[in-house]
Amino acid sequence: MSSVRDEGRGEAGDRAGPPAEAMPCTRLTARQSIAAVSDTYTELTAPEGSCAPTAAPFAPSAPDGPLGWRGYDDMRARAHARTGEHESVVTALATMGGTETVVLSFEFRYLGGSLGERTGDRLETAYRLAGERGLPVVSLIATGGSRMQEGMCALTQLQRVAAQSARTRAAGLPQIAVLRDPTTGGGWATLGAAADVVLALPGAQVGFAGSRVRPADADPYAYSAEGQLASGHIDAVVPPDRLRGTLQRWLQLLCGSGELDSRAMEPAPLPYALGVPGLPETGWGAVARAREPRRPRAEAYLRAYFDEREELSGDRCGGVDPGMRCGFGRRDGRTIAFAAQCGTATRPAGFRTAARLVRLADRLGIPVLTLIDTPGAANDAAAERAGAGAAIADTFAALATARVPVTSLLIGEGGSGGALALAAPDRLWATPDSYFSVIAPELAVAILKRDPAQLHDTADQLRIRPQDLLGLGVIRGIAPPA
Repeated sequence: MSSVRDEGRGEAGDRAGPPAEAMPCTRLTARQSIAAVSDTYTELTAPEGSCAPTAAPFAPSAPDGPLGWRGYDDMRARAHARTGEHESVVTALATMGGTETVVLSFEFRYLGGSLGERTGDRLETAYRLAGERGLPVVSLIATGGSRMQEGMCALTQLQRVAAQSARTRAAGLPQIAVLRDPTTGGGWATLGAAADVVLALPGAQVGFAGSRVRPADADPYAYSAEGQLASGHIDAVVPPDRLRGTLQRWLQLLCGSGELDSRAMEPAPLPYALGVPGLPETGWGAVARAREPRRPRAEAYLRAYFDEREELSGDRCGGVDPGMRCGFGRRDGRTIAFAAQCGTATRPAGFRTAARLVRLADRLGIPVLTLIDTPGAANDAAAERAGAGAAIADTFAALATARVPVTSLLIGEGGSGGALALAAPDRLWATPDSYFSVIAPELAVAILKRDPAQLHDTADQLRIRPQDLLGLGVIRGIAPPA
């Protein structure tokens, strides 16, 4: 929430900063922040008396605001004198790497970047313009939350913002958030956390609770960009000198590559097999190949398949699984989404991240590639407490309901339902150095109470080799070598 002390912080920061194009850092003004990441931009926010057709003009309000908060008009007058702004947000039409976008940029020196009724007016107008023109929305956030001098009239602006964000999402338009310092309160819980891709600048304070309202003994790391990344709530912490290029790549990947009719969309091309050629002679031979430490893993396949790529991180529920790689890449000028298992037991956070990726790609009209390689879903007590069953179910549902085509390639171990959850129904291929099994052969021996010496025979009985899978109709084919 803003306060008189928020104004003081703004006054302390009212100094000549570095050139906007040189350092797009957390301490830039709203306009400098736009300039730092844009090729060109035109403001939508009009000064008093402007008749600009796309502008959100400065609207008069009751003396001292809707609550009649004594001294509120004087606070706003001082904020205007200090910043040159009439409100805490500046909106603009900008181009970033040739992609036209609507930009929302907060001015923290104006009452702590807090959201009031006029802020809601400007944000809503900008979102509506994005919808009318079919443009993505980029939010450059620096806010302390809702403006207490406007009470509930300020807090309800979050509903307006959330509604516009939801409409933008339903229209298939990407939303990217950049978390500057600080990003707290309703600004984080609407514009920030609701974005499709969430980036943050190093060291930015990020959290629903601002520094003055959280428990005195709270761990400050939990309220930092780095802490939020570790907890799966943001996708990347981006150094200031890389922010412009990162935003441009994300916009190029997410915009203009989807097709309106997913039924006619060309699926993601099948990757070439990168491992040893030739098919295994026995079931256990297939297992041994798939478990070979030097076998090509997801990183090798992604590097060979894409010209460039950007990755998402985290399940937005407090978890990150480093054994699941998800993101969007460019191949022959076309965007393809990917979810790739990396050979480890997949944790609930990994399944939820994959489901998030598939649903985002489906909404944006982007085909999906999944790479399957796991001994199975993690089955320890922590995985159960984290909701392994529900996470796997959600991944099955995401793939089953996807309207965009999904191409799946088994590149190593295919361990039971934890692997099948990432397999596209009727569009699964396998490499020669892979296997797929209802259960690991060792576990099958144990469950069937067989002698350990029968391990190899059991592996044969399970019919888990690529050629067995093809004969059973489980896969559509075996991927050819490069």
